Amino acid sequence: MTKLTQSLPRRTLLQLGGAALATPMLMRSAWAQDKFVCKIAHSEAIGSPFTNAFDAWTTILNERSEGRIDAQHFPASQLGGLAQLLEMSRIGTIQVTAAGPDSEEAIAPEIAATAGAPGFIYKNEAHVDAVLQGDIGQEISRIAREKTGVEFVAYGEVGFRHLLTKEPVTDLASLQGVKLRVPEVRIWVDFWKLLGANPTPLPYSEQYSALSTGVIDGLDSDYFSVLGFKWHEQATNILPTYHWFLPKAIRMNAAWLDSLPDDLQELCRSSAKEVFAEQRTVNRAGADQALEDLKAVGCTVHPFAAEEKAKWEEKSASLYDTFGETSPATAAMIAKIQALA
Repeated sequence: MTKLTQSLPRRTLLQLGGAALATPMLMRSAWAQDKFVCKIAHSEAIGSPFTNAFDAWTTILNERSEGRIDAQHFPASQLGGLAQLLEMSRIGTIQVTAAGPDSEEAIAPEIAATAGAPGFIYKNEAHVDAVLQGDIGQEISRIAREKTGVEFVAYGEVGFRHLLTKEPVTDLASLQGVKLRVPEVRIWVDFWKLLGANPTPLPYSEQYSALSTGVIDGLDSDYFSVLGFKWHEQATNILPTYHWFLPKAIRMNAAWLDSLPDDLQELCRSSAKEVFAEQRTVNRAGADQALEDLKAVGCTVHPFAAEEKAKWEEKSASLYDTFGETSPATAAMIAKIQALA
């Protein structure tokens, strides 16, 4: 004990001791408050380009934040199905999930127009990028934040869908009466009816058995899924229609994002854009390879002439008006997307 402390009253010594003990405790408390748990949960399959991208993003968030963000990745519906994950992301039980913008149709139909509008709204991948990586992408993120409590911090993609059928379909004449599996969604039933097919709503999981038993004659899908679910074992004719494109919004709970320090908010947004730009590149290259793989296992790819595609677009065009009747904002969004083509 020093001469100074010897001369101090006992009460003062206790106060000084308490302050000395409190300082590291307060520091530890501050450090603890700097730890932000980020649960990333989605329904994409393990090994898919999407899940690989989330793996990479999880690592980036942990490393570049120097541990201040504790990112945890739960793929393949480990924390619930899509409907549950959407609700959990809105209320903040999880911080991040992924879903098509059409998942917000009931709350914000103008957002759904960027993914759930009738076929052929996107002309090619450059058109997709012009929409989602530009002003419209920012606008629908703002709308989602205001109406649903999530921010679209980036956009990944599953890609374009095409026809897979047992018998060749090469034009409108050969499409007539073909039993095609469709999602249990009215707009897609109406779309294929206008084109003359026989749309058959079925759950996603029943497509292989439905092909094998003849309940359906074909389906529409991206090339990855045709390979992954082995639908090519039951149907071998492909028509590259590019009739529907499915983007996936990377949805981050807005309240959680706002709770972060400014530098971590910037890290979340910028790193998401970085990672999912790469995911889009990988996905597009992978789609080309998947098509080659389908050819290698016996699928025949039929040419879809530009003049034939124009006929399909013309016959289904009235659905834009039908979809736009959902709300004036939806009609305006469809017009904006079409103007960028």
